Amino acid sequence: MPSIITSTGNERIKRIRSLRMRKERDKTGLTFVEGIRSVVEAVQVEAPIDVLVVCPKLLKGKPGWDAVAMARSREVEVIEVDETVFRTMSKRDGPQGIAAVLKQRWERLQDIEPEVGATWVALESAADAGNIGTIVRTCDATGAEGVILLDNTADPFDPVAMRASTGAVFTTRLVRASFAEIREWAQEYGLTMVGTAGDATEDYRTADYGPSTLIVMGSERAGLPPQYQAQCDLMVSIPMRGRADSLNLAVATGLVLYEVLHRREQDTAGETTESGA
Repeated sequence: MPSIITSTGNERIKRIRSLRMRKERDKTGLTFVEGIRSVVEAVQVEAPIDVLVVCPKLLKGKPGWDAVAMARSREVEVIEVDETVFRTMSKRDGPQGIAAVLKQRWERLQDIEPEVGATWVALESAADAGNIGTIVRTCDATGAEGVILLDNTADPFDPVAMRASTGAVFTTRLVRASFAEIREWAQEYGLTMVGTAGDATEDYRTADYGPSTLIVMGSERAGLPPQYQAQCDLMVSIPMRGRADSLNLAVATGLVLYEVLHRREQDTAGETTESGA
């Protein structure tokens, strides 16, 4: 029976707590996620778990313990801690007694060859971790391939982002790149670069997104910079009828993603009808 860690000053526990800070996540290539839903998802999709942390007193219910058993069957290390230790690691008001340290997974843009019909999202200087996680989740929901992070964009492995992604961060492809790099990449593989702006003349519901699409979204505060707008193949606007002059970044990205998905489904339906005629 494994011994339970009871010291909040335990060196390993201190290292895990340090993953709250981005500089530590960047330095180690690790991240920390807690909660039954997120950890169960990580185990089920065989995300690269470095260690599972369990507090037997706090972990209730079969799904969490099933995830622990599955992780152990795959020889994932499991450490047990007491309630006091777990609460020092948790950022929740009601910690659920299960967490994991995972290896971050990143891809290089130059290694990706998008297929025709692919949809990607690039985020420029998006600062809100919750928005990043929600966009990752929406990419998963709409079948988009992944998210490319530009400039000073928030960390998708921030605990807030991971919680907002509800596990989608484990399966969505993530890339770091510059705007110049995505522009060259989009041109090489024929992706239509689509940006958004309030003064764009093309409505997002009537735009031609092309056979493959790269949606480029700007920061929450300033939107997509003019110099980047000028390099997009298409700029679209989302109608605003009330007093608000802008939408939440994750909401705006979701609207465009679902419009692109709708077009893809229409194209597929049209091809099916023609082949069956």
